[in-house]
Amino acid sequence: MEDKTLYTITIFSENTVGVLNQIATIFTRRQLNIETLSVSPSAIKGIHKFTITSYADSDETMKKLVKQIDKRVDILKAYFNTNEDLVHQEIALYKIETAKLLATSQVEKLVRKHNAHILDVNEHSTVIQKTGHYKDTQALFDELAESIGVLQFIRSGRVAITKSKVERLSDMLAKREAKGENEQISRLVN
Repeated sequence: MEDKTLYTITIFSENTVGVLNQIATIFTRRQLNIETLSVSPSAIKGIHKFTITSYADSDETMKKLVKQIDKRVDILKAYFNTNEDLVHQEIALYKIETAKLLATSQVEKLVRKHNAHILDVNEHSTVIQKTGHYKDTQALFDELAESIGVLQFIRSGRVAITKSKVERLSDMLAKREAKGENEQISRLVN
């Protein structure tokens, strides 16, 4: 992946059945792999936001992908960004054996060093949570795997927001609304 850039694709749609399948099909046709996927309601009521990461060789590849996604009936709008345009995080959970964790004298140091949180402790296992960028969550995994052993591990998809003041979709919808009002006024005048 050295010659490729990680892009974040943001897609807005209504919450309808089959949208994810349509999106995945477009990625497959373009022979692009989905690295991470996160879906949630957006700041705009009734609109869902898909946040997908994928490696590609150029902005041109992403422009073509986004253009093809935009053509789908169920999609309101799609955008792509690089890391510089976004504030983004992932969340990771690590399950480790409690006895092994307690056997090391470095528990507190490890948790503080990685700015992690202990979510659950029982006699068998301890669950640790870490939020951050991929390299941060991976660094904790590597250290835990090497020093204690990891029983279970899960990392979320990227969650991201743009550095701009509002969702880009908000701007687009406002422009559409203004354009619609102008068209109505011109019809009334003519």
